Amino acid sequence: MALGRPGFNKGPRGPRPPFKKKEAEHRINELITAQQIRLVGDNVEQGVMSLRDALAIAEEQELDLVEISPNAVPPVCKVVDYNKFIYEQKKKLKEIKSNAKQTVIKEIRFGPNTNEHDFQFKLKHAISFLENGEKVRAYVHFKGRAIVYKEQGEILLLKFAQALEDVGKVEQLPKLEGKRMFLVVAPKAGKK
Repeated sequence: MALGRPGFNKGPRGPRPPFKKKEAEHRINELITAQQIRLVGDNVEQGVMSLRDALAIAEEQELDLVEISPNAVPPVCKVVDYNKFIYEQKKKLKEIKSNAKQTVIKEIRFGPNTNEHDFQFKLKHAISFLENGEKVRAYVHFKGRAIVYKEQGEILLLKFAQALEDVGKVEQLPKLEGKRMFLVVAPKAGKK
């Protein structure tokens, strides 16, 4: 049942391209091209040596020779179990991703003629968002002919930014994009 035989290499929409083998992330053992390398690893004498000697050391320990820094002069290779090495790298990468903080942006929408009560209500929400370490993106949406009130919208957003100056700092001043005028406020550095 070879993949190349007619009829076996067809998907629902015609012939499929041949399978590509995923290339290894690192050169290992005989795939290393440099003649001189710097050897590192556990239970090995570290230093610069020929590739042949390093391969012999790796084979003696029943491990792989992995090129971990190909751009160094000479390239750095490590004597390690390759599968374990890849597993450890994926584990570290996953840990870094889990520790990275996601930036949350909360949006608050105003109309150009927002009354004082609505303004105060939305201001309270913005303050709570900023205290929780989230960014606030406030915008005034101009419907239909309301675009003639764009100065009013800008004044409203600047008033909003001024009311938030104790808990946040303006990251982007009011800017008109289409029928919306945006203002971005980030939490102050001392906050969570």
